Amino acid sequence: MVDGIQIKVCGLTALVDADFADACGADYLGFNFYPQSPRHITLGQYRSMVGRLAQRGRVAVSVEPDADSLRAMRDLGFDRFQIHFRGDIAPGAVEAWSGLVGAPNLWLAPRLAPEADVPAAWLALAGAVLLDTFDPSLFGGTGRPGDWPKFRRHREAHPATTWILSGGLGPSNVGEALAGTGARFLDVNSGVESSPGVKDPEKLKAFIAAVHKAAAP
Repeated sequence: MVDGIQIKVCGLTALVDADFADACGADYLGFNFYPQSPRHITLGQYRSMVGRLAQRGRVAVSVEPDADSLRAMRDLGFDRFQIHFRGDIAPGAVEAWSGLVGAPNLWLAPRLAPEADVPAAWLALAGAVLLDTFDPSLFGGTGRPGDWPKFRRHREAHPATTWILSGGLGPSNVGEALAGTGARFLDVNSGVESSPGVKDPEKLKAFIAAVHKAAAP
């Protein structure tokens, strides 16, 4: 945590990057199991590094997983489960995910059109909601900033919910993002990379420094 701001470094594909994220003070380390992502790793690859990972929160990132896939991630000992999904998915799917991993451990990442709000009924089924930049054909990973006023509106309307800001965050804009949204939890990925899935130590250090500067009294 940096001055009260929680940080998740996502899209990790190598132990060296996970170690550096830990050294920088990341609260959560994110690993992407969506095969179409350029940051995708397999459960086997994760299994080979898990014994050497720092004792930080570990997040399994997936897209609309079936029950068997979610159980396999759960059985690897992840702390949180970040699930991306279409905004019009059947309500029963969200309830099923919540039942499999437990509501406090579920992070919902719905792909919502700009005019759509997060349904209030979902909030009791999850421990957090991640709002990423909308793209009609992608589940995150756009590298573009999202709708910051929409994020602030949701955070203020539902203060008991943990809201995670994602989408296009980097050293150059994270201060503005914090000021514009009031976010207390950030998800960073492409903004601290040298190429997809390869984290850049200097960019990550600069990101942490920018968060500290923006959050300090």
